[in-house]
Amino acid sequence: MAQVVSIVYRPLKTGRPQDRYSRVPAARVRVVEFKGIEGYMKGGSTDRQLNVMLAETLAELGREGFRVAPGEMGEQIVLAGLDPAALVEGAHIKLGEAVIKVGIPRTGCARFEMIQGKPRNDAKGRLGVLATVVGGGEVAVGDAVEVLAPAT
Repeated sequence: MAQVVSIVYRPLKTGRPQDRYSRVPAARVRVVEFKGIEGYMKGGSTDRQLNVMLAETLAELGREGFRVAPGEMGEQIVLAGLDPAALVEGAHIKLGEAVIKVGIPRTGCARFEMIQGKPRNDAKGRLGVLATVVGGGEVAVGDAVEVLAPAT
């Protein structure tokens, strides 16, 4: 069974260190429709409300020398046991009480390269996806993950 295994976010009014992503772990968060994680510094109405990655991909990247502790790849929510093919643009996925719509793949940026000390191309196609919240609610570590509507 697929499940949520990690949640991290950057709380409001926190600094932005240059050498790492500023993220704190959470056992449970509320996600707000079309906004993202409640209280998240970068929450907003863009298509970049959530950064979602797979635990299996993080493990692979860790073996390649990337720093992959919670939040170190810039992710907010990590899922385990989900078929990577489910994370295609347009798919709807239920996380706990919430529903997200998968958007475009994450590509990394110059800041990612500086933090990781590795070129973003070394992780190309493996940085997870950006998603929007289409149904708000609570999401907790350990919650089941279910694909509701695959992209058509």
